[in-house]
Amino acid sequence: MAINILMPALSPTMEEGTLAKWLVKEGDTVKSGQVIAEIETDKATMEFEAVDEGRIGKILIPAGTAGVKVNVAIAVLVEDGEDLGASPAATKPTAASVAVAAKAAISAPAPAAPKVAGARIFASPLARRIAAEKGLDLTKVSGTGPHGRIIRADVEGQSPIAAPKAAPAVSAPVAAAPAQGMSTDTVLKMYQGRAFTEVPLDGMRRTIAARLTEAKQTIPHFYLRRSVRLDGLMAFREQLNKGLESRGVKLSVNDFIIKACAMALQSVPDANAVWAGDRVLRLKPSDVAVAVAIEGGLFTPVLKDADQKSLSALSVEMKDLAARAKTRKLAPHEYQGGSFAISNLGMMGIENFDAVINPPQAAILAVGAGTKQPVVQADGSLGVATVMSMTLSVDHRVIDGALGATLLAAICANLENPLAMLA
Repeated sequence: MAINILMPALSPTMEEGTLAKWLVKEGDTVKSGQVIAEIETDKATMEFEAVDEGRIGKILIPAGTAGVKVNVAIAVLVEDGEDLGASPAATKPTAASVAVAAKAAISAPAPAAPKVAGARIFASPLARRIAAEKGLDLTKVSGTGPHGRIIRADVEGQSPIAAPKAAPAVSAPVAAAPAQGMSTDTVLKMYQGRAFTEVPLDGMRRTIAARLTEAKQTIPHFYLRRSVRLDGLMAFREQLNKGLESRGVKLSVNDFIIKACAMALQSVPDANAVWAGDRVLRLKPSDVAVAVAIEGGLFTPVLKDADQKSLSALSVEMKDLAARAKTRKLAPHEYQGGSFAISNLGMMGIENFDAVINPPQAAILAVGAGTKQPVVQADGSLGVATVMSMTLSVDHRVIDGALGATLLAAICANLENPLAMLA
């Protein structure tokens, strides 16, 4: 039986991708778990493994094709000795047919497998369809595929059960359409006769534009600003770096900021939360995202359990994540999630700025440059100190003003007393 290989959803938010490279050709025999293609998501290039065994009967979407919707057929897998013949699945689609298939995939996606206590069920698309037809509960099926994934053979031998009656459909209220900016044609007419170069949007830039537009339209931002004196931290950092030279570790100010924020989230647990549509999720671990600029966009890799890690461990991990971010080699689980983010432009000379919250996170700390400034000392005399400005952008649905102020005060206290972060 011919099986359609569908464009996979390689991350929870993926809607389309680019079929970057085929690692097999028509006629090749593939095994379950074998890498057959490379797929570019909005931010990374990932390997795509075959779920079922068979022979590549037809490649429907050529390498290099962009904008392939999730669940659109990209190839046909046949059994050994099977003649693809005039099977509808074997016909290479035209651009129009791909668009129709994409529309159908969005409007009528494959039935999702049920979950147990929030656990994800790993099953191939074919196994899900067979299970849906038979009314099988995939949580009670043992998978024999790679990493315990449920495949066709696991569900074909199961006996079908009577499907429960579908609940009557309830019409959902229609949301108001978001405001749209100027159309492409309008903007082109405005600059007609002026020299310019059109820069097409890649997947990353489209995602950044969509998510940040959503953030500013839907998140009620407010901003809290404080300055922190860094002289004690700078002296402490210099002392630590001398002791870490033999290990090849050099701590940055940003490493201290990550640690300070992670510990502050533990001391102010009500602020360690995210917005989940109709509820707030309060997280127990301190998972801190850090913005990393790359060519054409940015990543926000997440340092999980940052409060439990030493400064040297955070430094090594952050350098690794940043290096792989710049080559777009991060996996989705490495840049998704987190309850709090840091955006540091101090190394570029920016003294202060306001950052946009990355949903569903509830806060982001914008960090400016440390500069020498005149200050009033504790005894009333004038002096000079290294002062750094910070702005905390906060989602008012999750964190109120007083709570946000408490969180920012805890961050400042950690930075001005860095020795306490080692206790």
